Amino acid sequence: MRVVINGSQGVMGQNLLALCEKGMRGAEIAALVDRVSGEGVFADIFDFEGEADVVIDFSHHTCAPALAKYAAEKGIALVMATTGHDDGELAAIYEAAKKVPVFMSANMSLGVALLAELAAKTAAIFPDADIEIIEKHHNRKLDAPSGTALMIARSIENARGETKFVYGRQGQQKREAGEVGIHAVRAGNIVGEHEVIVATDTQVITLKHEAQSRALFAEGALAAAEFICGKKPGLYTMKDIAGA
Repeated sequence: MRVVINGSQGVMGQNLLALCEKGMRGAEIAALVDRVSGEGVFADIFDFEGEADVVIDFSHHTCAPALAKYAAEKGIALVMATTGHDDGELAAIYEAAKKVPVFMSANMSLGVALLAELAAKTAAIFPDADIEIIEKHHNRKLDAPSGTALMIARSIENARGETKFVYGRQGQQKREAGEVGIHAVRAGNIVGEHEVIVATDTQVITLKHEAQSRALFAEGALAAAEFICGKKPGLYTMKDIAGA
């Protein structure tokens, strides 16, 4: 499996590079791409004209349109491991998925996929419960709330029906029925924590996932790449891997 790493000079790109150099899941490096170019590193993905099976993106959400165009033109798979995409960027990704297999997840952890599924099931069992989501990340993370927190919130919404997302709380206002509170913490070097609190008048259920190392996400991205290589065009997620 020949891999192009976009964002190769960043923390996650370097984690992924280390795994590929070890040959995990039969991966080998086809090209390294990063805006901070250097020896052996392309500044623009379109500068690479060699052969590859998949592009894995650990850069910035604004790179999505270019990556989607490249993957569609070259006919290779694409793994989007970034978050924070706006509507235009998402549209570019969805368009590429009509031509090539595209894997997209707000979190590359199978454990987080399980958390989202458990949160949805719990919300369905307790339809009148109050639900709050608390996510914690390092102080360098730009987007808030995290894409993972939104993924969990949407899974709850799918299970419960009409839902109102409330981002943080302030002032003097009573909680309304159907709300899901989402709270972001940015501090220190926290890798990633996501906690879901489901509370009724008589009991509280707490679901939590904590990442111990950023290498976890690189491992998940490589597993995603292996999964979609050779697949038909379409949009794939962690749920597809979990159900495979």
